[in-house]
Amino acid sequence: MKKSLKQVVGIDVAQKELVVTLGKLHEDLSIELYAYKVFSNKEKGFEALLKWVKKLTDDQTSVHYVMEATGVYHQKFAYYLDENKLNLSIVLPNKISNYMRTLDLKTITDKSCSEAIARFGLERQLNLWKRPKEVYKKLQQLTRERNQIVEERVMVKNQLHAEESEAEPNTGSVKRIKARIKLLNSQELEIKKEIDLIVAKDESIIKEIETICTIPGVGKLTAVIILAETNGFELIKNKKQLVSYAGLDVKEKQSGTSVKGKARISKQGNRNLRKAMHLPALAAIKHDEHFKEIFVRLVSKSGIKMKGVVAVQRKLLELVYILHKNKSVYQKQYEENKRGQPQVVATL
Repeated sequence: MKKSLKQVVGIDVAQKELVVTLGKLHEDLSIELYAYKVFSNKEKGFEALLKWVKKLTDDQTSVHYVMEATGVYHQKFAYYLDENKLNLSIVLPNKISNYMRTLDLKTITDKSCSEAIARFGLERQLNLWKRPKEVYKKLQQLTRERNQIVEERVMVKNQLHAEESEAEPNTGSVKRIKARIKLLNSQELEIKKEIDLIVAKDESIIKEIETICTIPGVGKLTAVIILAETNGFELIKNKKQLVSYAGLDVKEKQSGTSVKGKARISKQGNRNLRKAMHLPALAAIKHDEHFKEIFVRLVSKSGIKMKGVVAVQRKLLELVYILHKNKSVYQKQYEENKRGQPQVVATL
């Protein structure tokens, strides 16, 4: 019997089920995928999955669980594994999809996805997942709830505009729509107050927010969203990783002289973080000469305004990480003298 160097449980997470593949990396570096099963995505399924894994794995080699970040559906199982002190890595979807392209799969199913995740875990050295700090988890829930309310309010306001533009508006409908807008406004205000209370209790978060808010266009709510969505930058190792996590990294397909696709942002990351950077980018372009220059330069090349806006979003997010890492503040005067890459010079 071959000795295993590594054992991995590859998990493809869906809303109602966990599709699982067991794999081993042997001493001769060969990979063996030897078991497959589907479990329900609830506590009974978690218990059955762990019993199944224990039965089929070698006690002499640690078992590493690897799963893809799938909206919110992976979170309960991730917390369950953490409570049981088991090794877990959570991988961004774009990393798995890029890896699967290298496997040249003819068909993609839940089973083939779990197999690919298991292979990925066996071949790579992955960082262990850490449970988000409670304060950041609460802030994440509140900021995401607020975002949903804002999106709903935009939709309801559009309904109001359409109704009032009718030749003969229904007064009852207009009244009800306005009442819904009023309710949404009051709910958003409640959420903001809850966020303020949570932030006020944590001195370290207050300092982080103050630092981030020295960047042009970045306000308190944006700073809170960035910290909440990154768990206070807990697992972020560099600014490139942060940009990729937000889905603001650039994808480009190019081969020889005949194939040259358009460069696009991947959008395969945290949409909440990406969305949070949009309005700050517009504000920075309007009020800060350095970011305005970046915007104008890119728009003059491409003729597409959104490319310039996205570039500023990316620069702002990189700058947030630099400030966090160096415990420093943004200085506009320094930028005006240097006219180069945003840098940090003042230390708190």
